[in-house]
Amino acid sequence: MAGKASLTTANAADFWRSDIKPTLVLGMPLAGAQLAQMAINTTDVLMIGRLGAEELAASVLAFNAYMLVWFFGMGVIQAVIPLAAKARGQRNLKEMRRAVRMGFWVVTLYCLPAWLAMFFTGDILVWLGQDPHVSEMAGTYMRALQWVLFPGLLIMAIRGFLTVMEMAKIVLYATIAGALVNAVLDYALIFGNFGFPRLELVGAGIASVGSSLATFLFLAAYVLKHRQLRRYNIFGRIWRSDWPVFFQIWKLGWPIGVTIVAEAGLFSASAIMIGWLGTLPLAGHGIALQLASITFMVPVGLSQAAMTRVGLAAGRGDMDGVGRAGWAALLVTLSFMMAFAVAFWAIPEPLVSLYLDIDNPQAQAVLEFGVAYLAVAALFQLADGGQIIGVNNLRGLGDTTIPLYYALFGYWVIGIGLSLSLGFGAGWGGVGIWCGLAGGLATVAVLANLRFFKRKELGLLPDAAKAS
Repeated sequence: MAGKASLTTANAADFWRSDIKPTLVLGMPLAGAQLAQMAINTTDVLMIGRLGAEELAASVLAFNAYMLVWFFGMGVIQAVIPLAAKARGQRNLKEMRRAVRMGFWVVTLYCLPAWLAMFFTGDILVWLGQDPHVSEMAGTYMRALQWVLFPGLLIMAIRGFLTVMEMAKIVLYATIAGALVNAVLDYALIFGNFGFPRLELVGAGIASVGSSLATFLFLAAYVLKHRQLRRYNIFGRIWRSDWPVFFQIWKLGWPIGVTIVAEAGLFSASAIMIGWLGTLPLAGHGIALQLASITFMVPVGLSQAAMTRVGLAAGRGDMDGVGRAGWAALLVTLSFMMAFAVAFWAIPEPLVSLYLDIDNPQAQAVLEFGVAYLAVAALFQLADGGQIIGVNNLRGLGDTTIPLYYALFGYWVIGIGLSLSLGFGAGWGGVGIWCGLAGGLATVAVLANLRFFKRKELGLLPDAAKAS
């Protein structure tokens, strides 16, 4: 019995050293970077909220529309991570460089049509049944915010490279610097401080552009000056095409992009549905969604570490390493999300109140809506963390198409179906819509992690791993 106990303890210690600790070392700076990025959005919401409920509602609509476009582009660029990780696992420096360079090309060609679509945000929102005045304000905001897309996606390409090189701390530092720039510019341009004009929503958009440019320049300078990274020369001959790799990124990346959009679309659709209930429920929804998005940044960072570590193990042909990397990430993520769920249940009023001006006569009504929605958000914390880890574990293996089908079914059949049924059919209102979100996330979490569990039987492992 003592021998068995010692063996169990030794195995647990090995699992900590070989998988949980490396996941935390790589994932937590990425999670911190995600939180710092979210701090930019949180700062915008906090300051815009001081302008009034209409401005806050307009920013919620515009930001959700922007995120649909952003998430698809980010998803496509995420294909750089498994491609570069596999190349590094195989010690193929040339293939790593080609993947990152063509990632820059993908960003450039994607932004051109995306900018055109975002220009008509206000008209699209009116067509979707939103209040015309709020929609016009949202469109004005988007015409400034849309220019964040290009530097923001370039950042994701460089960030993918640095993640594969296991240099996540610099990503955190650069994002924190960008968040500080955004806070100063927000304060100056939204309210007209430091001698700047009072631009309100437009000022918030300009601040976001300045923040993204500062972050991109920070990371680009680091890559150009770092001795180890300079030899990859990812900016060298940037004009030179490499069409096979370009289309490989698109082939692997577009299902990732559509999967992320399917999830983001679920939340954007929830904003549209709650918008049908009125401006005050929509403002409360925006606050609750902002809080849930903040906690979600932790599993996003950990899932990028999972995708990288699974990809590196797959490149080495290490079947056991693939499994350990994936399950370690899931364990760590679920632990964090449980803690966040408890916080949402225990202190909802103080959390929602952070986003409100208590002197505003509408604040109490918005608070009540936000607290009710946050109680449901606590329920899907585990599902939210579980689904992104499961899907990114599969992406690390280059498996992106079947997870796309899971997302479309889980988010748009189960999630939207439940939201409409409970929110309007059963008369639960916004709470019913949030219950639908939870159901969609849980469905994808179960399907994705079950597929990763059966990865060997489904032929998802590299040939070397199958033979071992």
